[in-house]
Amino acid sequence: MARVLISMPERFLDEIDAVAGQENRTRSELIREALRTYMYRNQIRNSQKALKNAEILEAILE
Repeated sequence: MARVLISMPERFLDEIDAVAGQENRTRSELIREALRTYMYRNQIRNSQKALKNAEILEAILE
């Protein structure tokens, strides 16, 4: 597995560690899940935009 170095405010990292601890997970697991969720939501948002744009184009072309 590849490693990635990121920078963030210490306070934010403390919050991440607290949540990971409460959920009995590693920091890496929590961050991976957060990124998966973000990417999934972004994909849905983009799909919805594409559908809306197609509907607009279809209405214009009628």
